[in-house]
Amino acid sequence: MQTQLLNTHQAAEFLGVSVAFLERDRWAGARVPYIKVGSRAVRYRQIDLEQYIESCRKGARREVSE
Repeated sequence: MQTQLLNTHQAAEFLGVSVAFLERDRWAGARVPYIKVGSRAVRYRQIDLEQYIESCRKGARREVSE
């Protein structure tokens, strides 16, 4: 399994938000999951960003599987 890692600029573009939004989010407790690589590099897994988008959905009924 190959994991797609995005830097902050790429993740912001993927989500349609500003880089500053992601920086504030990390500072405030990180609703958007991220990975710290080494002491400074921040990366986002694309699958985590997709799951974050799904978790933000409002008003849509979810299908119940039996």
